[in-house]
Amino acid sequence: MKLVIWLAINALGVGAAVWLFDDISLAGADTRTDKIVTLVIVGAILGLINSVVRPVVNLLSLPLIVLSLGLMLFVTNALMLLLTSKVADTFDLHFHVAGGFWTYVFGSIVISIASMIAAAVLPDPK
Repeated sequence: MKLVIWLAINALGVGAAVWLFDDISLAGADTRTDKIVTLVIVGAILGLINSVVRPVVNLLSLPLIVLSLGLMLFVTNALMLLLTSKVADTFDLHFHVAGGFWTYVFGSIVISIASMIAAAVLPDPK
């Protein structure tokens, strides 16, 4: 049950970013089912990247995080979204982030906020 809630939260966060930004899209997903399946798969990819790669990147960039008073965390979040987009392209998913650095930054902020809201609304898996 915890895995299902985790996937739903990540999929809702990615869906919110797709809905808000024109440069983040599900191009090629024609039906609603295709879009939902793509969002769930991309949410799983994002969750795996955030649980495996992100701690290593944050540890390696810890001096910059401290020097920038935490602003470097926005950059690492943007890098995780960039990596998610590249992995999704590798698996021929319909998730694409076309745009510059700020698209990744604002997209990662929206995903984080939407994930926090969804985590607060959805029931606790305990």
